[in-house]
Amino acid sequence: MNESSAELLQASEHPLGGQRGHCVPSVGADTMSLKRIVLRDFVIVSELELDLESGFTVLTGETGAGKSILIDALQLVTGARADTGVIREGASRTDVSAEFDTPANARPTLQEAGFDEADTMLLRRTVDTAGKSRAWINGSPATAQQLRTVGEQLLDIHGQHAWQSLTRPEAVRSLLDAYAQVTTTAVVARWQEWRLAQTALADALAAQDSLQRERDRLAWQIGELEKLNPQPNEWEALHTSHTRLSNGQALLDAAQGALQVLENQDVNVLGLLNNALQQLQAQAHLEAEFTNPVEVLGSGLAQVEDTVRTLRGYLRHTELEPDRLAVLDERMALWVSLARRYKRAPEELPTLLASWRTELTQLDAATDLQGLQNAEKKAQAGYMAEAKTLTKARTKAAPLLAQSITLAMQGLGMQGGQFQVQLQVSAQPLQSGLEDVSFLVAGHAGSTPRPVGKVASGGELSRIALAIAVTTSQLGTAQTLIFDEVDSGVGGAVAETVGRLMRQLGGDRQVLAVTHLPQVAACADHHLVVAKQLSGKFTLSTVAAVTGEQRVAEIGRMLGGEKLSSTTLAHAKEMLQSGV
Repeated sequence: MNESSAELLQASEHPLGGQRGHCVPSVGADTMSLKRIVLRDFVIVSELELDLESGFTVLTGETGAGKSILIDALQLVTGARADTGVIREGASRTDVSAEFDTPANARPTLQEAGFDEADTMLLRRTVDTAGKSRAWINGSPATAQQLRTVGEQLLDIHGQHAWQSLTRPEAVRSLLDAYAQVTTTAVVARWQEWRLAQTALADALAAQDSLQRERDRLAWQIGELEKLNPQPNEWEALHTSHTRLSNGQALLDAAQGALQVLENQDVNVLGLLNNALQQLQAQAHLEAEFTNPVEVLGSGLAQVEDTVRTLRGYLRHTELEPDRLAVLDERMALWVSLARRYKRAPEELPTLLASWRTELTQLDAATDLQGLQNAEKKAQAGYMAEAKTLTKARTKAAPLLAQSITLAMQGLGMQGGQFQVQLQVSAQPLQSGLEDVSFLVAGHAGSTPRPVGKVASGGELSRIALAIAVTTSQLGTAQTLIFDEVDSGVGGAVAETVGRLMRQLGGDRQVLAVTHLPQVAACADHHLVVAKQLSGKFTLSTVAAVTGEQRVAEIGRMLGGEKLSSTTLAHAKEMLQSGV
């Protein structure tokens, strides 16, 4: 390691700070998140119950032992796609549970979804051979999406091929936005509004002729019905009045005939009723049974007298009104004619007229090109305002992110290397903003920065990915950081740096790392060894914590292979005692 690199490592503000040759203690290593993981019939694990510790933990083991199984299980229990391939051969289903400390930022999510809140959070996922997946959060059924939402707040996983995502524009843009502490939510909403306004205007322009023809047709039909101006319930009233007037003479004759019967001078109902009433009343004091008949006759006489008065009033005020009848005939004929023309029942004409007026209003709005153009301009202005705000934040953050990653790269053995965040105006406005974001890298001093995907060295790609992961790990809120062989392709002094880096990150986050480097493993606070063995017909994987001589032996194996010499063991012990 050269002098400049050593100075960088000793700088307190640098993420790789610490003293060369020693793994500094994990300050704040009591920070906890993932507490326990339980596996049943997962891949080549029959049964596993593993308690995790705070600080920095490494998982090591021979190639093919299943070092990444725990990470795969954690991804499944936090909402990854379920696949029957994770079920151990010979088993009917797999069952994965993980217990976490509940972070404060996850509590609103739990509350909103109706899950029980506690200091710990239990996630569980099962997958059977039929492909059916079930999930629970704190004992209540959950969806895979709910697991993913919660999982994003619990775990931040960096894989050995993380650099591949850096070739995808959306991933690069999201990383820069996270560093700038901005989101595209507002600009996406404004962009969608602008697109809708553009579509409405384009549709109106393309359909202008047909819209005008439809408008003219509707206007003519509305004019036809407005001549009639049908009102709600008018048809029923017209029909009733017409029926009464058309039968006017018969109604008058009936009233007159009834009146003659009731009050004829010679023999009439009123006289007969009155005579009967008087005769009974004269003897009612002698016969108690006459009381009821007298009351009935009295009531009946009063009703007949009311009827006579009603009929007299009807005859005084009722006329045949032939002119009125002619008017009603004409209006009803118009109702019937229009109803037949538009194939509707007469009583439906008022509703039909209202619907046509609504359609015409909508067509008028659609043919209002000036209004649509103004709306499109307003939507564009809204989008541009949000997009320019986003551009300003990105432009400010880009060099700062580039500087941080460049510093991390140099600490990882890429002296003279340079990282750039390039912003280029996009060919057209996008829902993500006005610029394309890309990452450029120069692996050595004097070389021209090129897109990340065109950097040839696999070791360089791994170190660049690690530098980015370290720089951006502080952006998230997840308390557990997982690194899955991100140190692939590095070794020597760089490996020592990686180990000290992981140890430092474990100071305020829980860090789990799958590694094949003894330098990294020697810096861990805790060491888990993954091993596989033949059990009957099946190969099974186990995970066990190692300390003392067992850990020395594992470091020795990582240094020199299966045959452990005294020299290798001594070197391993020295690495553990001194840090690396």
